[in-house]
Amino acid sequence: MSDIKTNGRVRLFKMIFIVFAWALVACIALQTFIAGMAVFDDAEHWRQHVIFVHLFEFIPLLMLLFAFPAQLPKRFKWMSLTLFLLIYLQYFTANMPAAGAFHPVMALVLIVLALHVARLAQAFRKKAS
Repeated sequence: MSDIKTNGRVRLFKMIFIVFAWALVACIALQTFIAGMAVFDDAEHWRQHVIFVHLFEFIPLLMLLFAFPAQLPKRFKWMSLTLFLLIYLQYFTANMPAAGAFHPVMALVLIVLALHVARLAQAFRKKAS
């Protein structure tokens, strides 16, 4: 009976990880859209761009935490940590003139890695079922 409870918990934590992973993808896409609105529509949107990141910047840390009870392989933990570090580095590229050109490039890396993690986690869940 305890194996059934354990398996159910592991599945639940995997599902939570996947939800966070896809939420991160959506947030990065929306953040990019807000930046585009600031560039092409109204510079007032930069304020929203700055504020919005604070709503999702810790999602990769939550993913890292949930990867352990979800019993996900180490690569998911490393990729979650990498996503967090990339978001953290975005603050430096946004506030250092010499590094500013790297800001949109790192955003591309973030969305690609976030998509990779979300798709890989979903495939891993299906494979494990």
